Amino acid sequence: MRFVVLGIFAVVFATAAIGVLVIKNRLQKFSRQVFGTDTIAEGLNRQADLAAERPKSVSGMTRIFLPQIQRDFPDFSWEEFKHKAENMLVSALAAISKGQVSAVKDASEDIRQQIENQIADNRAAGVREGFREVRIHQTEIADYRKEKGTCSITIQSAVEYYHDRMAETGTDAGKAVRKTQTKYNLELLYIQDSELAGMGNAITTNCPNCGAPVRSLGTMVCEFCGTAVTPINIKVWSLHKFYEVDYNHIR
Repeated sequence: MRFVVLGIFAVVFATAAIGVLVIKNRLQKFSRQVFGTDTIAEGLNRQADLAAERPKSVSGMTRIFLPQIQRDFPDFSWEEFKHKAENMLVSALAAISKGQVSAVKDASEDIRQQIENQIADNRAAGVREGFREVRIHQTEIADYRKEKGTCSITIQSAVEYYHDRMAETGTDAGKAVRKTQTKYNLELLYIQDSELAGMGNAITTNCPNCGAPVRSLGTMVCEFCGTAVTPINIKVWSLHKFYEVDYNHIR
């Protein structure tokens, strides 16, 4: 009886071993077919490495929206605002890394407040958030809207960086070894009618003669007194906010 039991255990063990070997061989075969590697884990790591080097695709609607914007605002310079938005984004990430909101460039008070809040949140959590080797691959207009006394342009950028998140008193254990490829949206805001938009303290275009608000897009003459009005777009349009698209994380 004893020998029978041992025989049964031997058969069960041998069957299990064969089963494991078969599964292992099948997984190896699958991994080689799909990833070209001996193990799935190695294949997934390789895929992650490849993804870390591949820039994100942006919503390139510039050709559609830019003519509409320039009809409404003849003096609008896309290259100027593209450069301004990219500089602001890079400096905003630098400001978060340094923990100093003063490092941000070409930013509205709203964006400065976003950065200040992010820095405060990191300090409260006892972490240091860093963005290294920031690179912008592409920037395009993603949307253009006119509503409630405002006009807004959404600018989207494909961004690459190393994103570190470490304890304030710790070592470099949280330092990223793989790049992050992501997208950010930046919103340009034009206050056409501050009362309608509910933004009483916003910057608007006013007639230099009578002080009346200029509420029609691209208007060059005051509708109340007839005085010539030349809006300065770089002052009228402001970068209102920015956020990471992949996680919809408003900073």
